[in-house]
Amino acid sequence: MEVEDGAELCFPQLLNSSCRKPTSPCSEVVLLHIVLSSISVLTVALNLLVIISVSHFRQLHTPTNILLVSLAVSDFLVGLLLMPGEILRKTACWFLGDLMCSLYNYVSFIITSSSVGDMVLISLDRYVAICDPLHYTTRITERRVKLCVCLCWFCSVFYSSLFVKDDLTQPGRYNSCYGECVVVVDQIAGAVDLVMTFIVPVSLIIVLYMRVFVVAVFQARAMRSHITAVTLQHSVTLTAKKSELKAARTLGVLVVVFLICFCPYYCVSLAGDSLLNASSGSFVFYLFYFNSCLNPVIYAMFYPWFRKSIKLIVTLQILQPGSCATKML
Repeated sequence: MEVEDGAELCFPQLLNSSCRKPTSPCSEVVLLHIVLSSISVLTVALNLLVIISVSHFRQLHTPTNILLVSLAVSDFLVGLLLMPGEILRKTACWFLGDLMCSLYNYVSFIITSSSVGDMVLISLDRYVAICDPLHYTTRITERRVKLCVCLCWFCSVFYSSLFVKDDLTQPGRYNSCYGECVVVVDQIAGAVDLVMTFIVPVSLIIVLYMRVFVVAVFQARAMRSHITAVTLQHSVTLTAKKSELKAARTLGVLVVVFLICFCPYYCVSLAGDSLLNASSGSFVFYLFYFNSCLNPVIYAMFYPWFRKSIKLIVTLQILQPGSCATKML
């Protein structure tokens, strides 16, 4: 009997303190590994294309695209670190040790909060572009956006450290056995996190985009009513407005998809196992991570410059001299 028990333990040599291995059917585990590993690789590859595209081509160095790069970095880290870590946690024993578990949870908090911050900044960017277009170029500059992005990541690092500081100073303090990786947030910290990274930013995003939607609809109707009687100068202005409206629509889709994937994840992370079983709980976590793969797909659907840049990168034309000056828009 001891041999059978030992065969089910993560660390058979630690009979009294080792966790048991997951009991999921082998076929189910293999299928989950294949699906999640494929999504992880695809997420890393697609977001790397976004980062290279905006970083390499000078014409793409716009304030909005800088925000997209910041979001792509978060999504890239999700595919590179969080997805493989979640696969290991859910389908096998945690063999990386307590310190790596604490660091994994810390990085998870940082990426989540930075993604939320990026979405707020993207909403603010579209709000100013649509609702106050005359002052957009003076208020939203590349330098200010880069500063906001750096501030967003710095705040995410500092903010996340407050939630895992005990776990970082005493790795594994919340683990009930060897081979487990868990994070525990007390009720007060959970309530603060609920307000700071869910209620406030999500409410702000929704309010800003509702305002953008109303103004965008008004501008679209105005352009349709005057499209037949415009001067050349006015035509250029209308073209610029149409470009901004298209960008607002694209980023609006990005925000809506993010909220659809993010809200269930955050609700379950707060409720723990009280509302859903283990399988359902895992599904909403995977749904949130899958959003990191969807974002570049949205760019490819709506942004011609991204499709063009993918072709230039895949065919290695970006290695040619002067390729950074290629016309992309």
